[in-house]
Amino acid sequence: MKKRTLLIVIVAVLLAFGFGMMLGGSGTRYEHAVASAPSRKAGASVWTCSMHPQIKQPEPGDCPLCGMDLIPLKAGVDDNGPRELTLSEGARSLADIQVQPVRRQAVVREVRMVGTIDYDERRLSTITAWVGGRLDRIFVDYTGVTVAKGDHMVWMYSPEILGAQEELLQASIAVRKMADNPLALIRNNAQATLEASRDKLRLWGLSLEQIAAIEESGKASDHIQINAPIGGVVIHKNATEGMYVKTGTPIYQIVDLSQVWAQLDAYESDLAWLRYGQEVSFESEAYPGEVFNGRVSFIDPVLSRSTRTVKVRVNVPNEDGRLKPGMFVRAILHSAVAAGGKVIDADLAGKWISPMHPEIVRDEPGPCDICGMALVRSEDLGFVSAADFSTAVPLVVPASAPLLTGKRAVVYVQNPADPGRFTGRTVTLGPRVGGFYVLKSGLEEGELVVTHGNFKIDSALQIMAKPSMMSPAEEPAEAETEIRYEAPKAFLAQLQPLFTHYLAIQQALAGDNLAATRSGAGAFSEALQAIDMSLVTGAGHMAWMGLSAKFAKSAKEIASRADIDEARAQFEPLSTSMIALAQQFGTGMADPVSVAHCPMALDNSGANWLQLGAEIANPYFGASMLRCGEVTATIDGRQK
Repeated sequence: MKKRTLLIVIVAVLLAFGFGMMLGGSGTRYEHAVASAPSRKAGASVWTCSMHPQIKQPEPGDCPLCGMDLIPLKAGVDDNGPRELTLSEGARSLADIQVQPVRRQAVVREVRMVGTIDYDERRLSTITAWVGGRLDRIFVDYTGVTVAKGDHMVWMYSPEILGAQEELLQASIAVRKMADNPLALIRNNAQATLEASRDKLRLWGLSLEQIAAIEESGKASDHIQINAPIGGVVIHKNATEGMYVKTGTPIYQIVDLSQVWAQLDAYESDLAWLRYGQEVSFESEAYPGEVFNGRVSFIDPVLSRSTRTVKVRVNVPNEDGRLKPGMFVRAILHSAVAAGGKVIDADLAGKWISPMHPEIVRDEPGPCDICGMALVRSEDLGFVSAADFSTAVPLVVPASAPLLTGKRAVVYVQNPADPGRFTGRTVTLGPRVGGFYVLKSGLEEGELVVTHGNFKIDSALQIMAKPSMMSPAEEPAEAETEIRYEAPKAFLAQLQPLFTHYLAIQQALAGDNLAATRSGAGAFSEALQAIDMSLVTGAGHMAWMGLSAKFAKSAKEIASRADIDEARAQFEPLSTSMIALAQQFGTGMADPVSVAHCPMALDNSGANWLQLGAEIANPYFGASMLRCGEVTATIDGRQK
C-alpha cells in the first residue's frame, strides 16, 4: 500500500514538473516574439495618404481629399534632402533602375504631309486678242494640246491691223524718199514715224519678223497670226472659229509644266518645324518607289478652321513632264531641331536665299537671278547661322526620363559620388522629337537621369510625404494677377450673371448632375448674348471679343454633350477663359472667387476651375474624388 502511494506521488511530481516546463518554455517564446516584432503604434505615429502626401494625421482613417485609406508613415532619421531617396544595390536591382546621360545630340523631326500636284501659277499665260477682229481660223482647237513657244494659234481678221499696216508701209516709203534730204530734221521725223508704226503693230501682237516681212513685201494684209508666247499645255480654250472678239478677250490659257507645285497639308502641330527653303521629298501613286524632291516656297499664313491644317507649297522641277496636276502625293520633310527653336540645315547655314525663288541660294548677297529681288540671310528665315552651327546642337533628355504632370516635368538624377542616391529635379522641356525631349533648363550635360524605374522612386517619395511629381515642394505664392482693363460698372453688372451660371455648371459637375450641367450651359449662353460689348472700348474691347468667342464655343459644346465625362472635358477650356476674364476685368460679384487646381484631372493632365469658398468641390471627378485639389489663388470680384 505504501509503495503504491509513493508511486502515485512520484508520478504527480513528474507531471507537475513537465507541465511547468511547458508553461515556462511557451512563455519565453511569446515574450521573445513580442520583443522582436515592431510595434505598429510606435512606428506609425503619423498617417498619410498615398495620393495626397501633404495629408498627415495622428490616427488612421480616410483621406479628406480622395477618401482613400491612410497608410502609416514610418518614423525615423532620414539624412537625405527633401527631394532625395537612397536605395541599396539590391533595391535598385529589384526596382530595375536604369540611367542614361544627358547629352547634346542632333535630333531630327520627321514631318509627314499629303497633298496634290498643281500648276505653277507663275508659269501660267493667257493668250488674248490684242486688237478687235474676227477669228477666221483656230489652229489649236481642243484643250490638252502641247505647244511650243512661237507656234501659230489663231488666224484673225482685223480692219485695225490693216490700217496700221498701211501706215507702216507709207512710213517706210517716206523714209526711203527722205534718205537724200539734206535736212536732218526731216529725215529724223520720217524715221520716228516709221518706228512708231512698227511699235504700234508690235504692241498689237505682231512679232518683229512679221513686221519685217510686211515692209519687205510692201503689201498690207487684213489678217494677223497670233503665236504662242510660251511653250506648254493648253488648259483652256475660250473661243471658236467665226467668233468676234474685242481687245482683251481671252482666247487660250497655256501653262508651262516644266516646273510644278506640290500643294501639301501640314498639321498645326508641325508648323514649328517648317521653314521656307527646306527640302521636301515625296512619292506619287503613279510612280511607286520613286522619290521626287523640291523646296518649300510658301507657307500659308492662314490656318484652315475646318481641317486645322496649313497649305505648304513646294517648287518641284518637272522637265520630263511626268508629274501631272491633280496627282496625289505623300511627302516627308526632315527638320533638324536646334537649340532656341531654330532649324539646322548644313546646306543653308550662312547662305543667302531669294525670298521668291528658294532654289536660288548664294554664298554672297546680291539680286535674285530670276526676279531681281535682294537675297536674304538664311538665319532671317529661321535657320542656324554659320557662326552658331557648331554650338547649335541641342541638349536632349530621353523621353522616358521626365514625369509629366501637366504643370511641370520632374526627372530623377543619380548622384555621381553615390550611385544609390537619387535627387528629384524640376526641368523645363522643349518640344519632343522622336525618343527625346529638347531640354531648355534644369540639367547639365553629362548628368545621369533615371529612364526606367523613375515612377517607383517618385512613388516612394510620395509615401514618405516628400516633394514629388504629384506634390511639389512649397513654392512662393504667385502675386495676384492685377486686373488689366478698366470697365464701367454697367459692364461688370452684366458679368455677374455670367459667373453665376458658370458656378452653377461647376456645382452641377461636382454633383454628377448632367441635366443641370447642360441647363446651366444653356443659361450661360443666354447671359453671354445679353452682354453689351460696346460698354468696353480700346484694348479691353479686343480682349473681351477674344474671350467671348471662346465662351460661346465651350458653352455650346457642354450643352450638346450626352456624357458627363465629355462635358467635363469641355469644362476645362471654359474655366481657363473664365479665369482670364476674372483676372482681367473682375466678376462683378460681391464675394471673391477661388481658383482651384487638381493635378489628377483629365488623365493627370491637371486642370483649374473657379468656385466659391475654400472647400474643394471638384467638377472633374464629382463624388468619386470630390475633395481632390487645392485653392491656388483668390480673385476679388470688383475692380478697385
